[in-house]
Amino acid sequence: MNYSKQEVMQFIEEEDVKFVRLAFCDVFGRQKNISIMYNEIARAFEHGIAIDASAIRGFGDETRSDLFLHPDPSTLVVLPWRPEHGRVVRMYCDITYPDGSPFVMDTRKILKDAVMQAEKKGVRFRFGGEMEFYLFKLDENGNRTAEPFDRAGYMDIAPADKSENIRREICLTLEQMGIAPESSHHEEGPGQNEIDFRYSAPLESADNAMNFASAVQAIVSRSGVAADFSPKPIKNAPGNGFHINFSVTRQSDNDVLDFIIAGILNHIEDMTVFLNPVKQSYERLGSDKAPIYISWSKENRSQLIRIPAARGEYRRAELRSPDPAANPYLAFALIIYAGLDGLEKQKKLCKSADINFYTASEETRAKYKMLPRSLADAAIKARTSGFIKNCLPKEIINAYCTDIDR
Repeated sequence: MNYSKQEVMQFIEEEDVKFVRLAFCDVFGRQKNISIMYNEIARAFEHGIAIDASAIRGFGDETRSDLFLHPDPSTLVVLPWRPEHGRVVRMYCDITYPDGSPFVMDTRKILKDAVMQAEKKGVRFRFGGEMEFYLFKLDENGNRTAEPFDRAGYMDIAPADKSENIRREICLTLEQMGIAPESSHHEEGPGQNEIDFRYSAPLESADNAMNFASAVQAIVSRSGVAADFSPKPIKNAPGNGFHINFSVTRQSDNDVLDFIIAGILNHIEDMTVFLNPVKQSYERLGSDKAPIYISWSKENRSQLIRIPAARGEYRRAELRSPDPAANPYLAFALIIYAGLDGLEKQKKLCKSADINFYTASEETRAKYKMLPRSLADAAIKARTSGFIKNCLPKEIINAYCTDIDR
């Protein structure tokens, strides 16, 4: 439900809400929040709540440290894992400087701007995420061990799959939060799980991805396990992917997906540091269905982009290279900008790669360009890219391309 400011204040008064979490993320997509008391919400809406930006990674130093959080009432959600009495709600926030101007490192604002650019061109994007994570056992002190929660495989069932009740609780909790999961299953790795989301507008989908990660961490901790969203939690097992499904419609012509895909393929090397932002990301790419070649095909899961079997308004594409370390606001924004570039230039989509890259000969694979093979290589591509320079503030680019000890 999209609440107004007045409706939020009424909800807080009527529903025994005592704490309001004002949430945002740092430049790398790690969620942060400050909790205010219920009777401070009017001030938050009118003036914003001050935070010390110098303590947030990537936000700057002490010379200009004051920033203000302005809650977005449309994102109000009750946190179901918190007590029923003295309830806790959360809203995502816009971030501004003290003079009210937008904070340049607010990646949620960057996605808003990208959506606005698309709308000006009559183009509408919708996104659906598929985010994978591992579950690990805890030791007697409550610390995460290296032992997976189970040894089940792809789409196994109980008793081999010990995670099904945890996934069930996660899905039911997400529904309480207004997020619509479509499906869930055990993935290929030991203790690895996946939950997929229904399509939604870009900003809502990115907010949902942030909600999902925090909800999973809160829920699994009550089950005596730990969740790991890192790209490669176990060296010789499949990595965690953040597969991004997207569909595109245009007012004058709905059949634009080929141009969008062509634009993404054209800029994917430059985008990679933002989709795969840590060193561990590059241990995942190129193995266990994680792509490394710049290619596309229908249905083929060895490709960077695949087009699942569907027709008409249900036609969509899946970008398979991103991992959960990515900031979803930046990832979606760059996909939109790259797609719009392909559409504006009417870029022709290259021939589909109807091969299995995992069994193809070296001679065949050599015909295709590859994604950057390391974080350092990806940073160079982004830093020297005119496309990235036109899409993102220099402060964001510097944060990703100069601090590569991640």
